[in-house]
Amino acid sequence: MEIAILNTAGKETGRSIELVDSIYAVEPSDHAIYLDVKQYLANQRQGTHKSKERGEITGSTRKLKKQKGTGTARAGSIKSPIFRGGGRVFGPQPRNYGFKLNKKLKTLARKSALSYKAKSNDILVMEDFNFEGPKTKEFVAIQNNLQVADKKSLIVLSEANKNIYLSSRNLQNAEVVTASELSTYKIMRAKKVVFVESSVKAMEEMFKI
Repeated sequence: MEIAILNTAGKETGRSIELVDSIYAVEPSDHAIYLDVKQYLANQRQGTHKSKERGEITGSTRKLKKQKGTGTARAGSIKSPIFRGGGRVFGPQPRNYGFKLNKKLKTLARKSALSYKAKSNDILVMEDFNFEGPKTKEFVAIQNNLQVADKKSLIVLSEANKNIYLSSRNLQNAEVVTASELSTYKIMRAKKVVFVESSVKAMEEMFKI
């Protein structure tokens, strides 16, 4: 599909770029998107939760009462899980929530997410730009020109640019990533996906089109 290239003023430059069908017009797989998003969110979990079992509780090992004759259940340790302050039975332990996904499935998930965005006309392409230094005001001006300031937007660069990243860091509705950092979760979370011209080629190289 052909899409017009915009400048930083939000106007058409008179040039267009081809978004290849093998990336932006595939048959979407909802299940692939689900699995990739699930893996992304699972990898964000620290997994450092921990509770103490009875062997880890600090306390006396004295037998609480005699074994027989009390009329109640026998008890041999204050650290037993049935007592207040005792260890927990089968409590949470540190673990890694991540799981493996095949590369082909993750590729399909990203292509499916991009295809959904292209189908709903939520992909924009603008010419490459740069700032001499971190300029949040200028970045906001570009957002306003592209009419994405009030939407959750994802700006995709071909390579890391410190000035552009710092200019957008304090903005709630903007996120800047490189083509190699683009994930299914970030695509689906954004209302508008804005590619710079060079990042479109970078995407094709990444998917080996």
